[in-house]
Amino acid sequence: MLDQRVDAVPYSVPDPTRQLRPSNVSEPSSSTPSVGDRSTIGKSLVIKGEITGSESLHIEGTVEGSVSLPDDRVTVGRNGRVSANIAAREIVVLGEVVGSCEASDHFDIRSKGSLCGDIVVSRISVEDGAFLTGSIDIRRESPIEAVEEEQVEFSHVN
Repeated sequence: MLDQRVDAVPYSVPDPTRQLRPSNVSEPSSSTPSVGDRSTIGKSLVIKGEITGSESLHIEGTVEGSVSLPDDRVTVGRNGRVSANIAAREIVVLGEVVGSCEASDHFDIRSKGSLCGDIVVSRISVEDGAFLTGSIDIRRESPIEAVEEEQVEFSHVN
């Protein structure tokens, strides 16, 4: 057996001007969710009813009813099974959706995803291999809303 000598590391005095924060201490949280907050419905969960809120949602389980998250993203994961109408800013489908979808910004159905229902959206992406049955209504911003938005921007410049 080898006899090894380990030199002790010299003791250092902590710098009082340097503040350390333990890694398990979190920042104070506010009552409103921050950008990037996301809830997940796990694959063993079954939700029946109405889902509303103000954060993004990732669904791997089963949802029946309605999902309304108008300012956020709804993702139906590969294991997700949704029988509901979905209204969100952005909708991504990797699993199965039966119901209508209304996305104020973007609707994305991936190669293994399926949708049986109508879509109302301003932008849409459909990957090869995706299954889609229903109507697609692509809506643009009305000219009146665009002019009003430009007028608001100009009024803030002055």
